[in-house]
Amino acid sequence: MTAPLYQPSVVKELLRAHGFTLKKQYGQNFLIDGRVLHAIVEEARSDAKSGKRLAALEIGPGVGTLTQALVEAGFEKVVALEKDRRLLPLLRETMRPYPQVEVIAADALQFDYPALFATDSGVWDYRFVANLPYYITTPIVMMVLEAMLPIEKMVLMVQKEVAERMTSPPGGKTYGALSVAVQYYGEPRLLQTVPASSFLPNPGVDSAVVSIRIRPHPDAQGVDRQTFFRVVKGAFAQRRKTLNNALAGEFHNLSKGSLTEWVKLAGIDPSRRGETLSIREFAALAHALHQAVQDGD
Repeated sequence: MTAPLYQPSVVKELLRAHGFTLKKQYGQNFLIDGRVLHAIVEEARSDAKSGKRLAALEIGPGVGTLTQALVEAGFEKVVALEKDRRLLPLLRETMRPYPQVEVIAADALQFDYPALFATDSGVWDYRFVANLPYYITTPIVMMVLEAMLPIEKMVLMVQKEVAERMTSPPGGKTYGALSVAVQYYGEPRLLQTVPASSFLPNPGVDSAVVSIRIRPHPDAQGVDRQTFFRVVKGAFAQRRKTLNNALAGEFHNLSKGSLTEWVKLAGIDPSRRGETLSIREFAALAHALHQAVQDGD
């Protein structure tokens, strides 16, 4: 085993040797806490599928701290996407002992994820494991979830506030469209909070590790997905409004009276607010409103 890359002295020397300067727009904060790194990797490798080989998709490997830990823990393949091409020479150096690692120079927001999996042999048990740059967390998570890739689990380091939103139950202050979207596709849980001091440089805010077990099927079977997310979008567009008033902006082709009747038909009180609805209730609402739109009512 080579020297652990999470050691602050190692990270600093690598950056110095390569003349690397951090760019704020890339959200580069390198994890230097071995205990947190161990917790991420252990969660990522848990519940491995019998007969399949462990693989990971990583976004923003930085100097390769998490990448190295994944390989050392038994992952037989790690595909790491790195947008900052200035890091490629550094990554070639740190990943030289690990032929299991494929570093791809790519913008994660523009990457063709389905194409990556289309060329795979199907023998891999994939997990999405990453210390995500804060500024792309939500779009990346949603992009990967919506693509419905053959990924069993996500284990992600994100801003603490975002982690709380992902895992919030109905009725909570942080429950919103992101909560519903993540819980529609998977079962999230907050593993642990991580202080800002666990990173180099210090990001100034606390982070958290979130584990999301991906559902074999979204938690709203038989419901039109587009209508489901239209309902969610409308319900949270103006949080203080009742469902009846909030949904009127999204389903403007329905009269207010008709909308009220369809909401009631779904078994939901139109005077409730979006943040009180469970995913099953959103699904019932979407099913009713999909019918209403089809009927032109």
